[in-house]
Amino acid sequence: MKGAPGRIRIIGGRLRNSRLEVPDLPGLRPTPERVRETLFNWLAPILAGVRALDLCAGTGALGIEALSRGAAGVQFVEPDARAAQALRANLARLKVAEAGPVAATDAARFLGEAPRPFGLVFLDPPFALDLWTALAERLEQGGWLAPQAWIYVECPRGAAPALPANWLAHREGQAGEVRYALYRRA
Repeated sequence: MKGAPGRIRIIGGRLRNSRLEVPDLPGLRPTPERVRETLFNWLAPILAGVRALDLCAGTGALGIEALSRGAAGVQFVEPDARAAQALRANLARLKVAEAGPVAATDAARFLGEAPRPFGLVFLDPPFALDLWTALAERLEQGGWLAPQAWIYVECPRGAAPALPANWLAHREGQAGEVRYALYRRA
């Protein structure tokens, strides 16, 4: 089921069926609902209390879904001012803004700051920018990942980004033109 134009819904947890306003911006591509459902079924055993990083947040659907299902907090990173503003508004309306700070900067700049290790990272950059390998390297080498962190990677079907060798594939799938995979840091 697809949300109405300009809106998507949270599919599980305490915010289930809450709607997120989605600004009409070029390249903004919310993770499809059925992909989120599969991903969060995979993540169910580890979500309670985890600190997460939604690195290329866009709508924030992945991070908000994590908050809805028990994550202790999510750091959102979104460089587009309108998308960051819409994300802040959605977080405030859902009364979870205190658990979800939004950094209005690009992912590479954010990863240049002093690291804070996260147990879960969502790595879903705009497809046209081809940032997977560079951001994965910075996450791995920069101290951003807890010792056994989980990393979700979403990319175009057929793409094979070079990821760190110690990111072990846990589960993966495809939906339409999207390939998605969950990795465990070893």
